[in-house]
Amino acid sequence: MKTSIILILVLLSSTFAKAADYAYFGFEPSIVTNYVAVKKKMGYVRLTVELMIEDATNYEIVEHHAPLLRDAIINIIGQQPESKIKSINGRHEIQRLCEDKVKELLEKETGKPLIKKLLFTQWLDN
Repeated sequence: MKTSIILILVLLSSTFAKAADYAYFGFEPSIVTNYVAVKKKMGYVRLTVELMIEDATNYEIVEHHAPLLRDAIINIIGQQPESKIKSINGRHEIQRLCEDKVKELLEKETGKPLIKKLLFTQWLDN
């Protein structure tokens, strides 16, 4: 019984140690960009984006590349139709596109994707 408890504690502590290695980078200020709405009107989106960095020591590297990453996110959102901007499933797809692009750019610039996840933590559209 003691062996099982010790094993569980070791597994839990290694899980928490792994989680402690992550860092979060938030784009400041929030991203605001236009998209093409129905009937050629312009709509806009204001969103907050956080990057989950796999190793906290890579925070400064990600921060250094923030302008490039921000531009890529703005370009992706600006190309989306209103139907995607306004739907939950569309937002998830946009988030995945942004995450893939950010990982691709970081891999190109640094040799590693550096981030685990891209998160939209706030999304306001008109």
